[in-house]
Amino acid sequence: MAVDYAVIVLYLAGMLAMGWWGMRRATSKSDFLVAGRRLGPAMYSGTMAAIVLGGASTIGGVGLGYQYGLSGAWMVFTIGLGLLALSVFFSARIARLKVYTVSEMLDLRYGGSAGIISGVVMWAYTLMLAVTSTIAYATIFDVLFGLERSLSIILGGVIVVAYSTLGGMWSITLTDMVQFVVKTIGVLLLLLPIAVIKAGGFAEMRAQLPDDYFAPLGIGGQTVFTYVLIYSFGMLIGQDIWQRVFTARSDKVARLGGTAAGTYCLAYALAGAVIGTAAKVLYPHLGSPDDAFATIVRDALPVGVRGLVLAAALSAVMSTSSGALIACATVAHNDIWARVKGVAAARRKPGTDGSGDPADTGRSPSADRAGERAEAPDEVRGNRAFILLMGLAVIVIALALNNVVEALTLAYNVLVGGLLVPILGGLLWKRGTAAGALASVAVGGLTVIGLMVSLGVLANEPIYYGLLASLVAYVGVSLATPPTDAAVLAAWRARLAGRTGEGPDGGSGGGADGDPAGGTAPVSTSASGRA
Repeated sequence: MAVDYAVIVLYLAGMLAMGWWGMRRATSKSDFLVAGRRLGPAMYSGTMAAIVLGGASTIGGVGLGYQYGLSGAWMVFTIGLGLLALSVFFSARIARLKVYTVSEMLDLRYGGSAGIISGVVMWAYTLMLAVTSTIAYATIFDVLFGLERSLSIILGGVIVVAYSTLGGMWSITLTDMVQFVVKTIGVLLLLLPIAVIKAGGFAEMRAQLPDDYFAPLGIGGQTVFTYVLIYSFGMLIGQDIWQRVFTARSDKVARLGGTAAGTYCLAYALAGAVIGTAAKVLYPHLGSPDDAFATIVRDALPVGVRGLVLAAALSAVMSTSSGALIACATVAHNDIWARVKGVAAARRKPGTDGSGDPADTGRSPSADRAGERAEAPDEVRGNRAFILLMGLAVIVIALALNNVVEALTLAYNVLVGGLLVPILGGLLWKRGTAAGALASVAVGGLTVIGLMVSLGVLANEPIYYGLLASLVAYVGVSLATPPTDAAVLAAWRARLAGRTGEGPDGGSGGGADGDPAGGTAPVSTSASGRA
């Protein structure tokens, strides 16, 4: 095991070193939160695949294969389908918005009235996603070093918080790219063929297992439908996914790179199911399906290879955990704290119009942009502090929480039930209004929560009826209220077209990455005064 330990220790040390290197590149808010919006297709597709394929997709995907056979691929398969849909139909317009959060998009589309509620919902979702990813360290470090649960969570959590806090999205991008390569080698190129060979090949697997293990819908049609609602739709609206879209150098990179990442997810889904099916042949009486991954790695792989495959599992967990952490901190800082601070400042500062919006100070636009550039270090420090605070909160909650599946299901149900309709409605239906969006979030979210309380967190009905209630509220209230102001819609269409405003010289007034003032300028003006 000494060789395996050495592989893991070198891997973890490399993650910290990349965090330190990324800190030197993160000199502005745009660098820190969205890697300067300049990732090319290779980096973009690798990091996007890394964040969506976490511990649940790796360890859980193998477990579903162990329990249901090849149809166990459906959970990860629906994640890939959702990423493909996002990339093909929505990523280009999302990338052109030049925002940092989903709530800022809602502010732009609806005129600044829906952001705070959506921010709280998105913050809760990303927080629970980070927590459930952090808990997965307990399984991996138990197999690796025999560490007890609390110490495993602290060790894994501290490493991720450290490199994420140091360099923000640049560090996470670099580590995710390494993690993507490690996952590809460890799971697809090593574990998959070795598992099939150890099980005697596909013919022997077919001979020893029931036919249901090779049926496309062996897991159940209703289960597949629920996966589509939760995971495919969740891919369309999650802050952790959108924040990666914002890192693309162009809308073409977002579309093509995301399509490549989604296709990779489909292959990864099938690989996990095949590995789990092979494990069922080799170890037919495991206590839990989720033990299949650790068991086959520990017992079937040679020294050295075992360390690399366990590093692949660790990389899967770390990529999702770090992505959820920076998304959680970005929402907390930009969508919640900045709004609260903006309202407080508006009440005591004479240079505002009373609503929190800056009054005319008489300064030129170029002077305002120079001031924003000067504030860039403060922006980075503020976001870095929030990553540290959210990271510590994630570790504490992970230590106290036991039921990971219920926590993750609750997070996805509230996210999809509350935010799917107003987000997609804002992108696709110009008649949608701020009142309709607020009603949709409130009615959909409360319906999901109420049904989970009465029927159970893992029931299918909460997401079904929550989405239906959210849609009815959105359409009904939007039609019953005045249309969105024409000026707001005009500004929205301009942003969708990639026009971020005119500078004093008639140019774009933007920085190198397409953000006004190098990525620190306002993206919207809301009643709270936060731009």
